[in-house]
Amino acid sequence: MEFANEPIFQWMSQFAYQPGTVYAALIGMMMLSAVGFPLPEEVTLISVGILAFMGAHPQHFPPPFEGAPVVSVHTASAIAFTAVVLSDFVIYLIGRIFGRKLLYHPRVHKFFPEHLMKRVEEWTHKYGAYACGIFRFTPGLRFPGHLACGMLRYPAWKFLLIDGIAALISVPTQIYLLAHYGEPILTKLRQFKLVVFAIIGLLLVYFLIKKLRDRWKLQKASQ
Repeated sequence: MEFANEPIFQWMSQFAYQPGTVYAALIGMMMLSAVGFPLPEEVTLISVGILAFMGAHPQHFPPPFEGAPVVSVHTASAIAFTAVVLSDFVIYLIGRIFGRKLLYHPRVHKFFPEHLMKRVEEWTHKYGAYACGIFRFTPGLRFPGHLACGMLRYPAWKFLLIDGIAALISVPTQIYLLAHYGEPILTKLRQFKLVVFAIIGLLLVYFLIKKLRDRWKLQKASQ
C-alpha cells in the first residue's frame, strides 16, 4: 500500500487489533488537530478507515489470532465525528469567553500569519455564522476561525448545526469509504472533496447575494 509510508498510519497500524487504543488515539489526534497542532486530520481519518478495511478483510490481512478484535467502521466514524464537533465547540466557547484578547494574544498570534488573521476576520464578517462551515474545510484557518466565531458571539446552536453538517460531510464519509473500498478509493475521495468544495462555494455565493439583496431592500425601504 502506498499510504503505508505515512508516519501516522505506520504508528496506528501497530494497534490494528487493539481497537480501544485506536479509538483513544483517534480522539486525541482529532482534538490536537482542531487546536492547530500539525496532525493532518485527513491522514488520521484515512488511517483509521484503512485499519477498519483490514479488519473487515481477514483473508487479505490475517489477524494475529483467531477472533482478534478489529476496528469497527461504525464505532470509529461515530467517535471521530463526536470528537471533531466537540473539539470545534470547545474552541468556539474559548473564543466566546475570552474574546478578542485571546485571538490576538502573542502566543496564539505568532502561529498564524497576519494575512491568515485578516482572512478570518473578512470571512466571519462577510458570511456570519456560515463561515464556520468554511473553516471546517480549511485546516490552516480552523482554530482561529472557530475562535473568531465564538468571539463574535454567533448563536451556539447555529455554530453547532453548521459545523456539525460540515463535519458530517467530511469526517464519517472518509472512514466509511476507506473501510469499504480500501486505499484505491483515495483518488475518488479527492475528487469527491473537490465537488463538495464547489457546492459549498456556490452556497456561499448564494448567501452573499441574498444578504446584499436584503440590505439593498432595507436601504430602499428606509429612503
